[in-house]
Amino acid sequence: MERTLIILKPDAVNRGLSGEIITRFEKKGLKIVGLKMVWLKEGILREHYAHLVSKPFFPDLLEFMSRSPVIIGVLEGRNAVELVRSMCGVTDANKAAPGTIRGDFALSTSRNVIHASDSHETAEKEISRFFKKDELFDYGLNNIKYLYADDEMKQ
Repeated sequence: MERTLIILKPDAVNRGLSGEIITRFEKKGLKIVGLKMVWLKEGILREHYAHLVSKPFFPDLLEFMSRSPVIIGVLEGRNAVELVRSMCGVTDANKAAPGTIRGDFALSTSRNVIHASDSHETAEKEISRFFKKDELFDYGLNNIKYLYADDEMKQ
């Protein structure tokens, strides 16, 4: 099974959307293998958003993401990276389809309530950036046989 990282951003936390967003992933059948609330400091934000440092909006992003605690999670499931990205909707929430997290809860590109890893490789880097190995849990779901066929569990 594949793992991916999500960050419920300060707007999600402060608007009281965290539980509802996490519930969507659980209802879909994704397994939460790590979850914590943290206050992100400038150093880790610069590392996480290194690809955006030269963008004119970077100072606002840095200030926004350090404005309040965030909730960081690791989700596990078949094709988790692609599935979670699809559930989140496009980055510009104004263009996100209704029914997606951003489509239902956001109006902005920069205030779009959630971050999700964009590839398997990125997910691995982001998970190790935010979680120690002993903060991730491997356990069985009692409903796994109702979520996947036997051949799908091996993928």
